[in-house]
Amino acid sequence: MSSARVDYIAPWWTYWLHNFPHINLRFQPIENSFQPEEENYQQSLIFLGCVAAAGLGLNLLCLAIYLSCLCCCRKDDEEESKKPNSCCVTWSAVTAGLITCVAVGVGFYGNSETNDGVYQLTYSLYNANHTLDGVDSLVTATMGSMKSGLHQHLARLDEIFATRGDYVQTLQFMQQMADNVIKQMLGLPDWEEAKVDLASIADQTANIEYYRWLTYLLILILDLIICLLACLGLAKQSRWLLTTMMVFGVLTLVLSWTSLGADLAIAVGTSDFCIAPDKYLMSQTKGIIGSDIVHYYLYCNQTLSNPFQQSCLQPLTIFQRSLTTMQIQIQGLLQFAVPLFPTAERDLLGIQHLLNSSEASLHQLTALLDCRGLNKDYLDAMVGVCYDGVEGMLYLCLFSILAACAFTVMLCAIPRAWRQIACREQDYDDMDEEDPFNPRVRRIGSQNPNHTNMHSFCSYSSSMGSQNSLHPPAPAVSNAPISSSEYMNQTALFGGNPRYENVPLIGRGSPPPSYSPSMRATYLSMTEEQSRHFGNDFQA
Repeated sequence: MSSARVDYIAPWWTYWLHNFPHINLRFQPIENSFQPEEENYQQSLIFLGCVAAAGLGLNLLCLAIYLSCLCCCRKDDEEESKKPNSCCVTWSAVTAGLITCVAVGVGFYGNSETNDGVYQLTYSLYNANHTLDGVDSLVTATMGSMKSGLHQHLARLDEIFATRGDYVQTLQFMQQMADNVIKQMLGLPDWEEAKVDLASIADQTANIEYYRWLTYLLILILDLIICLLACLGLAKQSRWLLTTMMVFGVLTLVLSWTSLGADLAIAVGTSDFCIAPDKYLMSQTKGIIGSDIVHYYLYCNQTLSNPFQQSCLQPLTIFQRSLTTMQIQIQGLLQFAVPLFPTAERDLLGIQHLLNSSEASLHQLTALLDCRGLNKDYLDAMVGVCYDGVEGMLYLCLFSILAACAFTVMLCAIPRAWRQIACREQDYDDMDEEDPFNPRVRRIGSQNPNHTNMHSFCSYSSSMGSQNSLHPPAPAVSNAPISSSEYMNQTALFGGNPRYENVPLIGRGSPPPSYSPSMRATYLSMTEEQSRHFGNDFQA
């Protein structure tokens, strides 16, 4: 029997998945053989989904703890602490984006592989169903022609040959041959008793696979869109967009763990079937079709004894011999009885035509019952399910894991970016609204050209000549310290706001800085201290 398994060898990943612990919901280990009707086996697959659910709960718990710590901790306002946090958010966003791209690529490949495997399975099921339907139709047609057509011809010939006892005896012998053929045809396996409609199974499988493929396609596109919008929100520093993407990120995280549990359960269950598919199929056909016949179709090994030579091919052989004997009898009647009974020629030719068509059906039936056709369909189905199908499921599991990691990183980075945006806006709020070099005021000025409250002494879009025309006469340069009242008077001449720099800074071609009151006080105190320390040594 080992030589019969050469055509189909289960891949290594099915053995790996088959060795996963099978535990029911009462935490009791069970046998890992494929038994979908058993309640404990169903619970073992549900347990795998519960493991994924536990992973989701742990993931959400870690995120909740992280967000709680982030909200409780106060951010340091020093400039040294701002740069590392900004870099951390940037690299987190880059990492999440790269992982999402890799996950989407893996997901597309796994979705395509699974779809190819299921398509090959349904194609094989349709072919096998076509073969079995052909066998049933040939058997039904042959039996019907023997029961109705042959019986009518023999009944009319019996009336014609009523005066010839030898001819009537020949007709009775042919009737016995026909009854024997019908009896032998009834001995063939009745595939309909298996109560399995392969075409219906293929249709249901194709419909389920279509919706599964479409669902994963939408999930992949959704993950990619959420990642791109999150990166756009970080680049534009949009708080509402980041908040929206955070909500969708949580939903996608839940969806990733859910798909991981479903894919893992399906992959493990399919792997249990792929390890020993022959055992499950023989158990399903037990008592309906002989085990030797099922074994013959599953392995189709010429070294094994052909069961059709003992149980199924014997009826076909008897059928062939009966047809040959009946054709010989008809030839004799056509040769000797037609000259005496010309009216019998029509019925004898009808019987001959019926026997010829039955012989053609016999050859077709013999070809359809050969093991090579059904065995090829069986092997193609196994390769599609156990190779492409299970491999695609593994890639989809990897996609779910990568997507969960990517969105976890994204959910950790978005709150930090949100806080940095809030702190930056708070810094802008602390600035003077009349400061023309405040970025917010400049944005307002660009949006509202009628805003006339801003005073500027230089135009950055004008030429140097126009700037020189705006310059007032330069006063004599002196290194003498300027008193506080003199400083305030000079700045009041140019804009009416003591926060602006004095006139000599205009000629430098750069915007004057904006000093806060604390910085101005520090500057004045340092100037007075230097004046007392150095005296008039640096006066011009």
